[in-house]
Amino acid sequence: MPRLSDTMEEGAISTWRKQPGDTVAVGDVLVEIETDKAVMEYEAYQAGTLAQILVPEGRNADIGTPIALLDDGTGGPAPSASPASAQRPSPEREQPTPFGSTGSSAPAAASPAATATANGSGANGSGRQLASPLVRKLARENHLDLSHVTGSGPGGRIIRADISDLLAAGTPAAGPAEATPAATQPAPPAAPAAPGPAAPPADDARGTRDVPVSQVRRLIARRLSASAREIPHFYVTAAADAQALTDLRASLNAQLTEAGRAKVSVNDLLIRACALALREHKDVNVSYGGDASSVMHVHDRVNIGVAVAAESGLIVPVIRDADTKTVTQLGTEARHLVALAAERKLTPDQTSGGTFTISNLGMYGVEHFTAIINPPESAILAVGATTREPAVVGDSVAPRYRLRYTLSVDHRVIDGALAAKFLQTLTSLIEHPWMIIA
Repeated sequence: MPRLSDTMEEGAISTWRKQPGDTVAVGDVLVEIETDKAVMEYEAYQAGTLAQILVPEGRNADIGTPIALLDDGTGGPAPSASPASAQRPSPEREQPTPFGSTGSSAPAAASPAATATANGSGANGSGRQLASPLVRKLARENHLDLSHVTGSGPGGRIIRADISDLLAAGTPAAGPAEATPAATQPAPPAAPAAPGPAAPPADDARGTRDVPVSQVRRLIARRLSASAREIPHFYVTAAADAQALTDLRASLNAQLTEAGRAKVSVNDLLIRACALALREHKDVNVSYGGDASSVMHVHDRVNIGVAVAAESGLIVPVIRDADTKTVTQLGTEARHLVALAAERKLTPDQTSGGTFTISNLGMYGVEHFTAIINPPESAILAVGATTREPAVVGDSVAPRYRLRYTLSVDHRVIDGALAAKFLQTLTSLIEHPWMIIA
């Protein structure tokens, strides 16, 4: 079992893409592994024949536990694999190789810098293109040629944004795929359906069921329990007159629609406002390693995590350098990350490195709530709904949009006065929204 994320302690086998007896080539997707962040493809880093599956689908395994045996054809005895040999496999190995028998970081074939395209064309020294698992999947499904695509991800890796134009244009691969003999053979007759299980008695129809807890849900339970137990939370709530913000958004979206561009949401504007407030109050944009640490980390980069309620559980993809991006750029990136979270295709790089988190439940009609800090960050903003309320305007009462939000801070490194100043700046930006897009 490889380590596929920085917080991963164990993984669950989601789907075996190869079965015992299947031939395995270097770069073939061997198995899909459910980590604490997403479901990720794990590529074979040695060639051979899959001899035995040690961990079946649906089962968990700790990092470093062998999950399968690969036979290289020599038939020798099976010595234990060291971390070094697992990361840098030798072609002279004389035994079925235990896949993932390393407690260190993921082996070369599972790292983002060693992933391949669907056609295996080369951009690195080994002649293999660097691409994310999602890009390879889309390339296979849409018959895309990635050999001329320049990657903008880490180490030149091709990411989803790099192939948007290809997907929109429907560009095919360099040559049409040839029909295989298997494709021309008639499908075998369907086997008769096996009889289903008998219906439970009426008395048991509304009983208690045991539902397996996913890796994501288990990680949420562990991390948030530790956060609530170990971090002294301090809460500061503020409310803003959001009438000007909603008016600006309506005007901006009308112009964006006329130009054929995507609209922006209130959350996009709030991400930008928080980024600007964090840039002004750097002491809120900090991380603390715990009571044993003698330092706290003050971050110059503003990387904002956006809490997403995915089907598998709460996921927090990260928008990096949010203070340097426009509202429309933030909206585009946020929608892309939310879509990946829904498909469980986020990479470790897209879910790590956050310095501040926003959790917005306003779309569910929630007016006010408090959020638990996402360690190692030291603050999280809980945003409620924008509601129309009677408000005093001059000497009269008029209906105005109001917005409430609560900042949860780690009181060990952020004092109440600092939290209040941050909210004061945020409130000023919301009530004067032209400063958000200026």
